[in-house]
Amino acid sequence: MKSISAKSTETPVAVIDTGASGMDAWDRYVRGHAAASVYHLGAWRELIESVFGRETHYLVAENDNEIIGVLPLVRLKSLLFGDFLVSMPYVSYGGILADNEAVCATLTDGAAGLARKLGVDHVELRHLTDCLSLPRRLDKVSMHLRLTGRSETLWEKLGSKRRAQIKRPLREGAEGEIGGAELIHEFYDVFSVKYRDLGVPVYPVGWFRAILQRFPHLARVFVVRVGGCPVAASIVLGFNGKLEVPWASSLRSADRYGVNMYLYWSMLKYAEDEGYEIFDFGRSTQGSGTYRFKQQWGAEPVQLYWHYWLSGAQEIPRLNPANPRFQAAVAVWKKLPVRIANWIGPQIVKNLP
Repeated sequence: MKSISAKSTETPVAVIDTGASGMDAWDRYVRGHAAASVYHLGAWRELIESVFGRETHYLVAENDNEIIGVLPLVRLKSLLFGDFLVSMPYVSYGGILADNEAVCATLTDGAAGLARKLGVDHVELRHLTDCLSLPRRLDKVSMHLRLTGRSETLWEKLGSKRRAQIKRPLREGAEGEIGGAELIHEFYDVFSVKYRDLGVPVYPVGWFRAILQRFPHLARVFVVRVGGCPVAASIVLGFNGKLEVPWASSLRSADRYGVNMYLYWSMLKYAEDEGYEIFDFGRSTQGSGTYRFKQQWGAEPVQLYWHYWLSGAQEIPRLNPANPRFQAAVAVWKKLPVRIANWIGPQIVKNLP
């Protein structure tokens, strides 16, 4: 374990860059914190290191050897996109968990000290609250639906129009299945085609396989088939009373059947029947097509605060497909054969937050 320099607070707090041996204590703290997400669990460290080969730094704030705050950080470094730390990359959530604001500030100082030591360009911290006095991005929201406790009640609340849209794919012969790792390849067949169509590099199939293997009781795979072929699919993760869908896709060829409506109803019904309190549709840009799709289910926007420690006078980075800088690459990517996109994509996406 390595000590990271940080400004002192009213109580003596040490910020430690903890190793693998500290992950059991880390997870005990995370599981007891009301604001924790599934991505704060220590298993993501192992996943990111093993699948993407990324460098990780898991900062722990301690007082008298008692954990009072944590901050997971992953270093992404490439010639194309730069050198920076993120909490957490590849997903919507991460950032600081702390007992109070003073500990939060100390962990922020610890992250800044680590950033200076490593010589990175910036640190990106993904929060659900505006908890830091740092530059921030406010262009993303997460869409949350508070569940009713009974799938029958939610079915009635959807109204006749939504219920008809959900039923339509069934008339086309759509069938759904819920499972685990055995459905990963069907999920990936849909997911990789959709990402190619969007012009976005795809994650390796091994990333999803590793998630299902590491979280067999928290992760489930949903597949919708028409004529025996997968046309829509998703992966959900459940933790702390919330079921989230971080990855969902459908084939354009099946969009006319409304298979997305059936897929999302299947996930919502599962969430209700399993006793979750909130269904998290994932992040969207306000006013976008995906935002409106999620809003029709009754989901409400929850602001995402992405805070930045910046080295020098640089601007907040925009490492996303909407950046005009990447539009030419996006246009080319959409024309690639899926097989080629699936081969090249994982080498690129591991460097994108």
